[in-house]
Amino acid sequence: MSSRAIVVDAPGSHRLAVGERPGPGAGEVVVRVAAAGICMSDREVHDGHRDPGYVRYPLTPGHEWAGTVEAAGPGVDPALVGRRTVAEGFRTCGTCARCRCGETSLCAGPYAETGFTHPGGFADHVVVPARLLHPLPDDADLRAAALLEPAAVAAAAVRAGAPEPGERIAVVGAGTLGLLAVQLVSGYSPGELTVIDPRLERAGLAVRLGASEARSPEGSRRARGRFDLVIETAGAPSTAADATLLARRGGRVVLTGMFAPGATGIDPVHLSLSQLTVRSVFGAPSAAWSFAVRAFTTGHLDPAALITHEFPLERYADALALVGGGDPTTGKVLLRP
Repeated sequence: MSSRAIVVDAPGSHRLAVGERPGPGAGEVVVRVAAAGICMSDREVHDGHRDPGYVRYPLTPGHEWAGTVEAAGPGVDPALVGRRTVAEGFRTCGTCARCRCGETSLCAGPYAETGFTHPGGFADHVVVPARLLHPLPDDADLRAAALLEPAAVAAAAVRAGAPEPGERIAVVGAGTLGLLAVQLVSGYSPGELTVIDPRLERAGLAVRLGASEARSPEGSRRARGRFDLVIETAGAPSTAADATLLARRGGRVVLTGMFAPGATGIDPVHLSLSQLTVRSVFGAPSAAWSFAVRAFTTGHLDPAALITHEFPLERYADALALVGGGDPTTGKVLLRP
């Protein structure tokens, strides 16, 4: 059986390769990919802007994907074959102190992640360790399930923020992470859920997904010091500092966006005098994956609402061009092998 895959040989150079379907090793499964999401990290991999310690060329990208198990290797339960599934991206060691505490996103082993150091989901098939699978119901929408990787990151942020009913909560950024966080936070019955984003189209979608109001960054200046919890998801140069100004004294801030060098720093005087609690999130531990999958399977989380474009593998270049292209009407872009 043949299998196709997008291969980025080096920054700026990609091709559609055709070869034999990969086989599973011991403890592994082969998954037939149904859909794979493209995010800015994938654009960074293609353009060569990702830190060299976090990418290995040549590479098949794709860390957001969902599919169906086609084959199981030695030591894997054969009942998994035919199951719809997603899988954690971090290929953790499972034995270090952080892994044994359940903090798998802080694994002390060498960095390894599907779609960055190992072949990912921009392909007909992907091979992953069976221990990383999160099986889905037989009727799961695999198109929507492709967004469970960013949903797990949003879940990690929400869990770190520990929202309580009736609190005033702000989400900075109405991109994929922000809109998924809005859906998850709404389940905690906040007294106020404000989304801050300069794109009116995205902010409007946030209200339809559960936010009580949307504000522009300029309009949010009047809300400084108002919120019990602020979840930052944008990763823009000023949004980490802005998030700390939005929090009330004694409030909590969770930083989720990926910041580039040179981003505005957090004022330590304000941080100290306001007695803020600041957390950061990079990726998602296993518990956050389980949280996101439960929210999806019970119908509380609707990732499909974020999808605006779908392309076959052959149009990878067209799909990639939309991501980060600046069109505010572009939401989540999928590849459909």
